[in-house]
Amino acid sequence: MTDTNENTMSGISAGSAEKDTVEPGTPGQGISAGSAEEDTVEISWFGALCDDDYEFLGVPEERLQSSWDHCSDIVKTADRLGFDNVLLPSGYQLGIDSTAFAAAIATHTEQIQLLLAVRMGEMWLPQLARQIATIDQMAGGRLLVNIISSDIPGSPLESAPRYQRTREWMYVLRALLNGESIDFHGDFVDLAIDPPRLRTVSGHCPPFYFGGFSPAAKDTAAEHADVFLTWPDTVAGVSGTVEEMQAMAAGYDRELKYGLRAHVIVRETEDEARAAATRLLSKLDDDQGEKIRQKSLDTASAGVARQNELRDAAEDDGFVEANLWTGVGRARSGAGAAIVGDPDQVLAKIQAYREVGIGAFILSGYTHVAEADLFAQHVLPNIDHGPLYAGSTTEPK
Repeated sequence: MTDTNENTMSGISAGSAEKDTVEPGTPGQGISAGSAEEDTVEISWFGALCDDDYEFLGVPEERLQSSWDHCSDIVKTADRLGFDNVLLPSGYQLGIDSTAFAAAIATHTEQIQLLLAVRMGEMWLPQLARQIATIDQMAGGRLLVNIISSDIPGSPLESAPRYQRTREWMYVLRALLNGESIDFHGDFVDLAIDPPRLRTVSGHCPPFYFGGFSPAAKDTAAEHADVFLTWPDTVAGVSGTVEEMQAMAAGYDRELKYGLRAHVIVRETEDEARAAATRLLSKLDDDQGEKIRQKSLDTASAGVARQNELRDAAEDDGFVEANLWTGVGRARSGAGAAIVGDPDQVLAKIQAYREVGIGAFILSGYTHVAEADLFAQHVLPNIDHGPLYAGSTTEPK
């Protein structure tokens, strides 16, 4: 998620961009082909590549730090338990590299899709296209892409040009992965090149998942994303975000799918779930929590500001509405709230979000292996779930 800006540019045509060859398509316009049935929902887990696994929030333990052994255990567990997808997040100061990890874990998983976080501007575009196609081949067509628009480490950029860079990168990356030649001259991409020989299994660009809350982020998503990701909010708040994005996407003659990134704590009874939430924070030092939040590249973003607002609006017990607990945000940037309750309550909360337009959930919990197992025991069997996309493509079958 990224911070606000005043973006007066209109789409990719802003600046000096010229496109003299095949116009790259925008798969995702009204897409339903290649997707799961409308009455199913995508249930994903979180790979915790960014040093974000704790028994007690804010108290690091070596056994839970991001490493190949620990993170691959999380992903293989999610695969075995039947989750549809797993987010592989990207960080710099925290954790391990998402792209290298995705390539390795592709050969150690069977059915779970891999949602690879990629920061726009961080790698040379033609090489990035080749990497994505290669990893998708290694995964047998299970790769998806989470577009990240935060600063490149060590090279901060103001919001307006940063989002223009993201637009250009999304546009050109999609074209290359769709097998189209590029002759593009923009503010950040100056490239005339044929696509790489290597293609994804589908022959098309994987779906782009994208989240952000500033006006520029939402406009970028409306024009170029396939799935818009939002962070935890009240049901009414999520409904408002979906309605806003539907209207913005319609302005580009497009339709998006919608996902929610949230934590979860499920136990056999509500009292046990609340006790687990209390225990999670029982050793937290607020100064340490602040240090953890400040390490993230998105700490000043509009999305993080909204998570802070939710926490400030919560009751003394941290609940901002029924079964939505904001305590996680005390030691975590980004998604800062959890769905907390017994199996029926968690299922009901998921259903409430589905009713306002959410078709995908990226969930996590502490510790990630243990909570994945609890969710798979108590909730997952009661959800008619499946991938949003049948393979790494938004193209019709």
